Amino acid sequence: MGEVWGPEEIAHRFKKIEERVAEAALRAGRRPEEVQILGASKGQGVEKIRAAVQAGLRLVGENYVQEAERKRPLLKDLPLSWHLIGYLQRNKARKALRLFDLIQTVDRVEIAERLSRWATEEGRELPVFLQVKLAPEETKAGAPPEELPALARKVMELPGLELRGLMTIPPYREDPEEVRPYFRRLREIRDHLWETLNLPFPGELSMGMSHDFEVAIEEGATLVRLGTILFGPRPPKI
Repeated sequence: MGEVWGPEEIAHRFKKIEERVAEAALRAGRRPEEVQILGASKGQGVEKIRAAVQAGLRLVGENYVQEAERKRPLLKDLPLSWHLIGYLQRNKARKALRLFDLIQTVDRVEIAERLSRWATEEGRELPVFLQVKLAPEETKAGAPPEELPALARKVMELPGLELRGLMTIPPYREDPEEVRPYFRRLREIRDHLWETLNLPFPGELSMGMSHDFEVAIEEGATLVRLGTILFGPRPPKI
């Protein structure tokens, strides 16, 4: 059995994270309020999410549609915005649209078209991020940078979708400094793309996780996805 963090520990962790976020932002000459904390709650129980919300968390991210489908009704009384931060299968697009307030992992035209179709049918506008693949790892999803302009233009043309920003998952490195170039590159891609497409600045940048979020903030992250540092180790699968 792993260590179980209770509400007091999670509240303490959240406040410490807020302090580290603020310090990283200030080091980069940014305002702390420019950076949002998203609780990456894959595999975590609803009681932990509830404790984090009581401490101030307002964004939660799930990797799997079916996990959000189970959790969201149990937390419907909370002021939470739900983000999909995992790979979206095309047959889950309609269900994802109904469960999530924002989808961070649009990486191909096919999925954008499906989301557009269902969003239009349901009379809503869905904010999305484009997921960018910056390393040639087969396990990482995302659109290659060279395909991004065409994908972005397509998303902008499709009814029912609003392009808000970019997201990436860089390779894991023990030393966060080794990941800095990936974060810097995503910011540069965002800047060039937003200028080319005449989009309103600044576009959102979802990048940085528990072990490297401070470096990501120094390089321009507007949203960091934090799991174990906030919620503790995920319970073992039974």
